[in-house]
Amino acid sequence: MGAIFTSREESVLCGLLAETTTDIILKTDRDGFIIHASPALERFGVALPSMLIGPHLLDLVHPSQAGAIKAKHTAVLGGLQPPQWSEFLGRTDNGQQKWFEIQMRALSDDNAEIYGTLAILRSMEGEGGNGEELRVSSMTDPLTGLSNRKAFIAILEHLVQREDGGCVALFDIDHFRAINLQYGQTTGDKVLVVFSDFLRTFMRSEDIISRIGGESVGILLPHATPDQAEAICRRIIGALSEIRDSIGEKGISITASTGIARIASSLDDTMKRAELALFFAKAKGRNRLEIDGNAQPPWLSARYA
Repeated sequence: MGAIFTSREESVLCGLLAETTTDIILKTDRDGFIIHASPALERFGVALPSMLIGPHLLDLVHPSQAGAIKAKHTAVLGGLQPPQWSEFLGRTDNGQQKWFEIQMRALSDDNAEIYGTLAILRSMEGEGGNGEELRVSSMTDPLTGLSNRKAFIAILEHLVQREDGGCVALFDIDHFRAINLQYGQTTGDKVLVVFSDFLRTFMRSEDIISRIGGESVGILLPHATPDQAEAICRRIIGALSEIRDSIGEKGISITASTGIARIASSLDDTMKRAELALFFAKAKGRNRLEIDGNAQPPWLSARYA
């Protein structure tokens, strides 16, 4: 995608480059279609084909956060947002999830008519120095490579605000402490990595998988109905019970308990329902799935107070 910048665009670009040391340049029209992308974008696994009207800006964004980036683009076009960096979870051409940050500014012609935006896109995964690396590490679990609880809660809050529906599934590896005691923490860590990789094979491209505790993994399933979420999670529980991973000398059987809840009108209510369902899955024998329990044990009501 080649494009020649006008003098006005070059002026805007200089302002952006003055504030950054790493740069992926994107130029969009008013509708958000990318009409120029610098070759640096391909270093981060995002390949954009050569065409007059290119892919859309939202093609770079994970579906769970597309609404936020679309709103930012609209606000910039309307002059409602000052230049500032915004972090988002992006998608690459191989389906992986990476963290990026973006800053956009409006482009206007000689008649002060805004016709698009110019943006700086920056990968937050090791390309921008220690500051970006520290911010990525604050959102990523170093053992499994999954997003962590902080990122999980932030994205869940966004899904709650969008009111688009969906479900939360919480997984706990059964008897994980016993595995650590019997085989050692190194083996326990391997179990977590294997379990995380196993979950990735079952998830849809729009789902978010996060390690939210020691042996706990949370999955956000945007737009999924409870029946759809249950079907996905039952396949996981069933497949786990049929395999024995080659961890340790004789291998270790991995099972998990699962609680599912619909994304509700608040973060607290959503997490309470999911944790309650997980509580009953464990209480009823583990290696099973429960959806939205009806009772609330005392410890749960205090946990999110």
